[in-house]
Amino acid sequence: MALSAKTLKVGDTHQEIVVDNLTRTQLVQYAGASGDYNPIHTDEVYTTQVAGYPSVFAHGMLSMGVTGKMLTNYVGDGRLATFGVRFTRQVWPGDTLTSTATVQATREEDGVHFVDLIVSTVNQDGTEVASGYASARIDA
Repeated sequence: MALSAKTLKVGDTHQEIVVDNLTRTQLVQYAGASGDYNPIHTDEVYTTQVAGYPSVFAHGMLSMGVTGKMLTNYVGDGRLATFGVRFTRQVWPGDTLTSTATVQATREEDGVHFVDLIVSTVNQDGTEVASGYASARIDA
């Protein structure tokens, strides 16, 4: 069922677990899918001994992508008009990520209805790893 301006209220939320126990294999798969082979995402020895991080970590765009999955699940395919995030913390192997969209406003522009959303993705400890915004077309 499509979202409707008549039924949405400021403060309404939609929440999903978008990653459950992120694996190193998923990081390598994302590197292949995105073409981003930066070794800090896939090479443990390089990441710990050369770059000085405690472990490999997820691509920022992986965090954005899974957050976007939650959004399209909520608003529907082809309805997302704008979407942006700021990466606030690193995502590590073993992390479980939960994304939330909160209705900030509904509006109408030239006869088209939109919902404006605040977006947040947190890890299993409740630490925000991505924050952002989105707007999507909705039914009247």
